[in-house]
Amino acid sequence: MSNVKLAIIYYSSTGTNYQMAQWAEASAKEAGAEVKVAKVKENAPMEAIESNPAWKAHYEATQDVPEADTDLLEWADAIIFSVPTRFGHVSSQVQQFLDTTGGLWAQGKLANKVVSAMSSAQNPHGGQEATVLAVYTTMHHWGAIIAAPGYTDESLFKAGGNPYGTSVSVDQDGNMVEDVEDAVAYQAKRTVKVAGWVKDGLNG
Repeated sequence: MSNVKLAIIYYSSTGTNYQMAQWAEASAKEAGAEVKVAKVKENAPMEAIESNPAWKAHYEATQDVPEADTDLLEWADAIIFSVPTRFGHVSSQVQQFLDTTGGLWAQGKLANKVVSAMSSAQNPHGGQEATVLAVYTTMHHWGAIIAAPGYTDESLFKAGGNPYGTSVSVDQDGNMVEDVEDAVAYQAKRTVKVAGWVKDGLNG
């Protein structure tokens, strides 16, 4: 199977999706992928960031993480997005990043990318599924190939049973409520596996 180049692109204000991205990175590397992790550029004003101690702490702690750009998308065979829910949709930061991809899309350079998505929210039914599906709506326009986890592994049931992509709820102290590490790891490996099939098929 061809070596898969995987981009893991996340946005995280207080660290939940960053942690999920790190779990995905470790699992994808175990599966033999070449992995690059990048964060979506922050567009919130510093006043907002500084008003939330957890947000400010995470913002300062991840200054060394590279920012996602369209070159990363072009490089990747596969992409995993990990994004928080905002009223059942992606955050404005993520939408702004997706809005920059029109040039690559117009050149056909986003077609056949294998993509999967994960999400988080404050409540178990806080819009995680809708957020993952919102990411996938854009992916359909790209002509990407969705690698959803479905119900193909027991870890998905332990994590709450979201077939579209691993999702987690977070309590008031910022702790993940569900045990999702195994589900994230499985989703990352599945994404790499599907991307390998696609890459081999395209090169065959």
